[in-house]
Amino acid sequence: MDSSEAWLVLAIGNSRLHWAMFNGEALQQAWDTPYLSRLAIAYLCQRDRQDAPPPELHHFPYDDIAHLPLWLASVVPQQTTLWENHPNHRRIALNNIPIQGLYPSLGIDRALTLWGAIQQLGNPVLVIDAGTALTFTAADDQCHLVGGAILPGVLLQIRALVEGTAALPLAALPKGAALARWARQTPDAIRSGVFYGVLATIQDFANDWLRRYPETAIALTGGDSDRLYSALQANTPALAERIHLDPHLLFRGVPAIRQED
Repeated sequence: MDSSEAWLVLAIGNSRLHWAMFNGEALQQAWDTPYLSRLAIAYLCQRDRQDAPPPELHHFPYDDIAHLPLWLASVVPQQTTLWENHPNHRRIALNNIPIQGLYPSLGIDRALTLWGAIQQLGNPVLVIDAGTALTFTAADDQCHLVGGAILPGVLLQIRALVEGTAALPLAALPKGAALARWARQTPDAIRSGVFYGVLATIQDFANDWLRRYPETAIALTGGDSDRLYSALQANTPALAERIHLDPHLLFRGVPAIRQED
């Protein structure tokens, strides 16, 4: 990779840091990390340093990010301030995204993901982001925000059940295993109820969108998108065929924003 054309995107989400390395216009690598400590962030933001990296950075793929342009988008103000000492950072705000009708409280992550979908798929387009929150965000054929909806994602719903009741156990989704709809144990019943409830919500919003805009695109992204897309393929294959799965949709529109800067 030509380091003169390399640049980074950091999207600070509700529960993780989302990273992307670009070379020119091409996305080279994307990865997630937990939130980093103040010490680790200070280390990454230093251009000239003598000390060894903190242990939490031992598996960080790029050590020398202080010499690269860093495009920063965040929905967590407390985390944002920690990264503003990066010597070559550029903050992405709503007014950098050329979608009409964006309102001030709209999360920058939702706006960026919608702009990424427009760059990849055109518009009108609906974006379904199945992350910490499950969000629906849509734009019409005039690149105007139609609106959307927000509800807790899979893990947040499971945690809400656990925290709001006296005896329900925490029941994270098993990786790779088939999920029974009709459960005979309480943890499995929690998994089934939350997962198939989220799936039904996705189907309902997607079908309503297709009634409004029959010739349109739908994009699915976020940490739970792979599993939900597999379930859509099994349960509603005709709908799944209309949906474009893209785990890196959040980053797809940043090159166009960078060109306009």
